[in-house]
Amino acid sequence: MPEEANEDGMRTPATAEKANGPERPAAATVNIPLVNEVQLTAATGGAELSCYRCTVPFGVVVLIAGIVVTAVAYSFNSHGSTISYFGLVLLSAGLVLLASSVVCWKMRLERKKERRRESQTALVANQRSIFT
Repeated sequence: MPEEANEDGMRTPATAEKANGPERPAAATVNIPLVNEVQLTAATGGAELSCYRCTVPFGVVVLIAGIVVTAVAYSFNSHGSTISYFGLVLLSAGLVLLASSVVCWKMRLERKKERRRESQTALVANQRSIFT
Protein backbone atom coordinates (compact mmCIF):
# COMPACT_ATOMS: atom_id res chain seq x y z
CA MET A 1 0.00 0.00 0.00
CA PRO A 2 2.72 2.59 0.81
CA GLU A 3 4.50 1.68 -2.43
CA GLU A 4 1.35 2.57 -4.41
CA ALA A 5 1.12 5.93 -2.65
CA ASN A 6 4.75 6.67 -3.52
CA GLU A 7 4.15 5.85 -7.18
CA ASP A 8 1.07 8.11 -7.38
CA GLY A 9 2.73 11.09 -5.66
CA MET A 10 4.15 14.11 -7.41
CA ARG A 11 7.90 14.25 -7.93
CA THR A 12 9.91 17.36 -7.21
CA PRO A 13 13.68 17.87 -7.17
CA ALA A 14 15.24 17.30 -3.76
CA THR A 15 17.67 20.21 -4.12
CA ALA A 16 17.87 22.97 -6.67
CA GLU A 17 21.47 23.97 -5.91
CA LYS A 18 23.12 22.22 -8.86
CA ALA A 19 20.50 22.74 -11.55
CA ASN A 20 23.09 23.46 -14.26
CA GLY A 21 25.66 20.90 -13.09
CA PRO A 22 26.37 17.57 -14.80
CA GLU A 23 24.84 15.65 -11.92
CA ARG A 24 21.01 15.41 -11.74
CA PRO A 25 19.56 15.76 -8.24
CA ALA A 26 17.55 12.88 -6.83
CA ALA A 27 13.76 13.20 -7.00
CA ALA A 28 11.78 13.32 -3.77
CA THR A 29 8.23 12.08 -3.60
CA VAL A 30 5.56 14.41 -2.25
CA ASN A 31 2.26 12.80 -1.33
CA ILE A 32 -0.83 14.95 -1.71
CA PRO A 33 -3.58 13.60 0.55
CA LEU A 34 -7.14 13.30 -0.72
CA VAL A 35 -9.71 15.17 1.34
CA ASN A 36 -13.12 13.60 1.80
CA GLU A 37 -16.40 15.35 2.52
CA VAL A 38 -16.28 14.75 6.29
CA GLN A 39 -12.85 16.37 6.56
CA LEU A 40 -14.02 19.31 4.45
CA THR A 41 -17.05 19.80 6.69
CA ALA A 42 -14.85 19.65 9.79
CA ALA A 43 -12.40 22.17 8.34
CA THR A 44 -15.01 24.69 7.19
CA GLY A 45 -17.46 24.25 10.04
CA GLY A 46 -20.20 23.16 7.63
CA ALA A 47 -20.16 26.43 5.68
CA GLU A 48 -20.13 24.60 2.32
CA LEU A 49 -23.72 23.53 2.93
CA SER A 50 -25.00 27.05 3.51
CA CYS A 51 -24.79 28.66 0.08
CA TYR A 52 -28.16 30.36 0.52
CA ARG A 53 -26.87 32.17 3.61
CA CYS A 54 -23.96 33.61 1.64
CA THR A 55 -25.84 34.61 -1.50
CA VAL A 56 -28.68 36.43 0.24
CA PRO A 57 -26.59 39.38 1.50
CA PHE A 58 -24.61 39.63 -1.75
CA GLY A 59 -27.81 39.39 -3.76
CA VAL A 60 -29.46 42.15 -1.74
CA VAL A 61 -26.45 44.46 -2.06
CA VAL A 62 -26.13 43.86 -5.81
CA LEU A 63 -29.88 44.31 -6.28
CA ILE A 64 -29.85 47.64 -4.43
CA ALA A 65 -26.82 48.80 -6.43
CA GLY A 66 -28.61 47.79 -9.64
CA ILE A 67 -31.73 49.70 -8.66
CA VAL A 68 -29.70 52.83 -7.82
CA VAL A 69 -27.56 52.75 -10.98
CA THR A 70 -30.58 52.08 -13.19
CA ALA A 71 -32.57 54.87 -11.52
CA VAL A 72 -29.71 57.34 -11.97
CA ALA A 73 -29.21 56.32 -15.60
CA TYR A 74 -32.88 56.67 -16.51
CA SER A 75 -33.30 59.91 -14.54
CA PHE A 76 -30.82 61.52 -16.92
CA ASN A 77 -32.62 60.03 -19.96
CA SER A 78 -29.56 58.02 -20.94
CA HIS A 79 -31.43 55.06 -22.41
CA GLY A 80 -29.06 52.67 -24.19
CA SER A 81 -25.93 54.09 -22.61
CA THR A 82 -23.23 52.08 -20.88
CA ILE A 83 -24.39 53.06 -17.41
CA SER A 84 -27.97 51.99 -18.10
CA TYR A 85 -26.73 48.61 -19.36
CA PHE A 86 -24.50 48.28 -16.30
CA GLY A 87 -27.46 49.05 -14.03
CA LEU A 88 -29.60 46.44 -15.77
CA VAL A 89 -26.81 43.87 -15.49
CA LEU A 90 -26.46 44.59 -11.76
CA LEU A 91 -30.22 44.41 -11.34
CA SER A 92 -30.48 41.06 -13.09
CA ALA A 93 -27.42 39.68 -11.25
CA GLY A 94 -29.01 40.59 -7.92
CA LEU A 95 -32.22 38.86 -8.91
CA VAL A 96 -30.30 35.76 -10.04
CA LEU A 97 -28.39 35.63 -6.75
CA LEU A 98 -31.59 35.92 -4.73
CA ALA A 99 -33.32 33.29 -6.86
CA SER A 100 -30.39 30.89 -6.47
CA SER A 101 -30.42 31.38 -2.72
CA VAL A 102 -34.12 30.52 -2.64
CA VAL A 103 -33.46 27.37 -4.72
CA CYS A 104 -30.61 26.32 -2.41
CA TRP A 105 -32.78 26.94 0.65
CA LYS A 106 -35.63 24.84 -0.77
CA MET A 107 -33.24 22.01 -1.66
CA ARG A 108 -31.80 22.08 1.86
CA LEU A 109 -35.28 21.91 3.38
CA GLU A 110 -36.18 18.93 1.18
CA ARG A 111 -32.99 17.10 2.19
CA LYS A 112 -33.71 17.85 5.84
CA LYS A 113 -37.27 16.48 5.51
CA GLU A 114 -35.96 13.36 3.75
CA ARG A 115 -33.40 12.72 6.50
CA ARG A 116 -36.09 13.18 9.13
CA ARG A 117 -38.33 10.66 7.33
CA GLU A 118 -35.46 8.16 7.06
CA SER A 119 -34.61 8.48 10.75
CA GLN A 120 -38.27 8.05 11.73
CA THR A 121 -38.53 4.97 9.50
CA ALA A 122 -35.43 3.48 11.11
CA LEU A 123 -36.81 4.28 14.56
CA VAL A 124 -40.14 2.60 13.82
CA ALA A 125 -38.38 -0.45 12.34
CA ASN A 126 -36.12 -0.68 15.39
CA GLN A 127 -39.11 -0.33 17.73
CA ARG A 128 -40.94 -3.15 15.91
CA SER A 129 -37.93 -5.43 16.18
CA ILE A 130 -37.70 -4.79 19.94
CA PHE A 131 -41.33 -5.72 20.61
CA THR A 132 -41.47 -8.79 18.35
